[in-house]
Amino acid sequence: MSFVLRQGESHLVLTAPLGPDGPIAEQVRRHGDGVKDVAFRVDDVAEIFAEAVQRGARPLMEPTLLEDESGRLIKASVAVYGDTVHSFIQRNGFQGAFFPTYQALQSEPVPGTGLSAFDHCAVSLPQGELQHWVDFYTHVLGFHQIHEEGIATEYSAMNSKAVQDSTDCIKFVLIEPIASKRKSQIEEFLKFYQGPGVQHVALLSKDIIRTVRTLEANGVGFVSAPASYYEMLADRVGSISEDTAALREVNVLVDRDNSGYLLQIFSRPVQSRPTLFIEIIERKNARGFGSGNIQALFRALEREQARRGNL
Repeated sequence: MSFVLRQGESHLVLTAPLGPDGPIAEQVRRHGDGVKDVAFRVDDVAEIFAEAVQRGARPLMEPTLLEDESGRLIKASVAVYGDTVHSFIQRNGFQGAFFPTYQALQSEPVPGTGLSAFDHCAVSLPQGELQHWVDFYTHVLGFHQIHEEGIATEYSAMNSKAVQDSTDCIKFVLIEPIASKRKSQIEEFLKFYQGPGVQHVALLSKDIIRTVRTLEANGVGFVSAPASYYEMLADRVGSISEDTAALREVNVLVDRDNSGYLLQIFSRPVQSRPTLFIEIIERKNARGFGSGNIQALFRALEREQARRGNL
């Protein structure tokens, strides 16, 4: 059973098994709630699928025609890290609810939270696999690398590299742990998710303060920033349009790069397992991912790990 949720240009397909057996039941049993399929809309599934497989992608689903009375579309899939897949979707002007056989539902309108689109996915990988998957995105899918960073705190460390497609719209941040004194958040994810996968999904907002306040009113919990963070904010990022007191009130972080600045905040895990969480991000022309905030994020997440007894 699947339901499609939409806000702005963001679509989430939530799928649950109808019984104890089958691939979805096994996915949930092993990983809990998580991201199974990151799908790309394309113009020519057959061409992209053939090229990806020729370059080394492992095929899972050959280009397949799906249709009903509302039209037809074509779908194909390849394997990536762990049990995650990438699907290619060619819509051919499909006019149905979402996919063939899906039915439109009439529901009461609910107030929006200001989220408009997906910004990026962050992927936790075992140590030693980072460059392999950077090569996969660049050599197999034609992305290009846009970012590289090594981060270390007193207790844990990680390496990260980011890749982006030619439209600048699809971005993945790939992360691996580095041996350190204690278990990092990346290692915690790998343990509880039982393998690599999407650690968090970042959603764009045009007014992050309003978005966070609305989400908190809806019951979403966010990770707090260290107490000293806002005392150093002006010296670190310079002039910004937002009121620092308002940012402090909702624990929104700020970072600047050569193109502008961004605001971001991270939720607590969406389930009991400390795995998938959500990032809310507002970009003021910045093209990065908040590198200056990663140390603060690590410290905040380490406090959360310590509370769970997993540090």
